Amino acid sequence: MPEKELHEALFWKKEKDGRIKCNACQRNCIIGEGKTGFCRVRKNIEGKLYSLVYGKTLTLEVDPIEKKPLFHFKPGSQCTGVSTYGCNFACLHCQNFHLSQKFTEEMIEKVPFTSPKEIVERTLELGVQGIAYTYTEPTIFIEYALDTMKEAKKFGLYNVFVSNGYMSEELLQAAKPYLDAINVDLKGNQKFYQEVCGGVKEEGVKNTIRWLYKNRIHNEVTYLIIPGFNDKEEYFKETAEFILSLSDSIPLHFSRFYPMNKLDYLPATDPKTVFKAKEIAENLGLKYVYAGNLQAEENTLCPKCKNLLVERYHYNTEMPGIKEGKCSKCGSKAEIIF
Repeated sequence: MPEKELHEALFWKKEKDGRIKCNACQRNCIIGEGKTGFCRVRKNIEGKLYSLVYGKTLTLEVDPIEKKPLFHFKPGSQCTGVSTYGCNFACLHCQNFHLSQKFTEEMIEKVPFTSPKEIVERTLELGVQGIAYTYTEPTIFIEYALDTMKEAKKFGLYNVFVSNGYMSEELLQAAKPYLDAINVDLKGNQKFYQEVCGGVKEEGVKNTIRWLYKNRIHNEVTYLIIPGFNDKEEYFKETAEFILSLSDSIPLHFSRFYPMNKLDYLPATDPKTVFKAKEIAENLGLKYVYAGNLQAEENTLCPKCKNLLVERYHYNTEMPGIKEGKCSKCGSKAEIIF
């Protein structure tokens, strides 16, 4: 890649032997000269770490915020989506594996440069309310994301991440002033993370969710149910209990798996399993649990009186039961960011 296109990375330090330690995510890759970290887009060039994907967004299409999925943040709004090549996971079931795993440096070089300012200008032209850093993992293109987020804030646009939750606390602190909401995938137990996601630690993801809650960044959690891997009722219970240990108001999305990538031999998740997971979590006391990827209603009810607050179907969203931020029936505050 020509030197003029290189953008020095954040979150790294030199080791005594001349290698570089990348601190963007919890893998903390040790990277030798001319090599990249696990994500393959952060490279050691002559003793400095560079981002190979700065300015290389692969998408700027418009999505409803509910597609992220974020149900309790700006319902009914739309956002542009920013993504690049690369990921710090290697999930066998990744639905965007052609972006996260199947790429080369030559492919990155061929992507036209789009500046953070151009992303914001395009978002404003489209008349949508925010920007999502999505499709692949925003952690690995954090320099690009941060510059875009800062520019977006100047114009009143919101910023949301869709993430695997394996970023470092240092990165989270840097993103905190500009990050409005995030959906984190909580994929399964430690065995699942080890065997399916490329050898990462479940507790690291949970620590991120804890940090987000402590630092009052709006967080929703998604659990994709994969037949034969993480579909036991005891796993649903453990996930719900973890969320409850923080708050009963954190939205939890149980989502249906469709055959993809290296797990394309599996069947799609039985809808009954998704609804069972929802039932288990609700019975344990979570207020907002959703059954996703089913092309069905995913409504929000008032926890106190069961009034229909938000009605969703095929990404069409209406709010018949909310008046001035409260339940129109019982007056309870709606736990939604409007």
